[in-house]
Amino acid sequence: MKTGRIAALLLLAGLAGPAMAAQCEAEIEANDAIQFNKKSIEVPKDCKKFTLKLKHTGKLPKASMGHNWVVSKTADVQGVANDGIAAGLDKEYLKPGDARVLAHTKVIGGGESDSVTFDTGWLKPDGDYTYFCSFPGHSTAMRGKLTLGK
Repeated sequence: MKTGRIAALLLLAGLAGPAMAAQCEAEIEANDAIQFNKKSIEVPKDCKKFTLKLKHTGKLPKASMGHNWVVSKTADVQGVANDGIAAGLDKEYLKPGDARVLAHTKVIGGGESDSVTFDTGWLKPDGDYTYFCSFPGHSTAMRGKLTLGK
């Protein structure tokens, strides 16, 4: 009888483990109205890697209404966006090798999706990070806060 209870407790503990693990991924949607569906994303502090999935729920092609998900320090957003315009669509509207870009997806059009998995070591609890779309003209409307959980 005791052995059965111990086995049952061990089984329950094993099943509870994954449910209690940090959720190291998030999904965000972008649409043809130049909007993300989330204003903030929190990365759990226990995550060594984090995956962000971007889904374009609109219908327009990437050449006319493309979206990507880019994260940088908030102070760098405008510079990254400005330099990205000159880089063009074939470079995802990001200056090649731009160290200010901490993570990004590719530019996608309506009905498409993309994801990026990144190491979280650069995220600091008191850091000021913004995610945005670097498609020309989108960065002021399509942005949110990326934070590291406490």
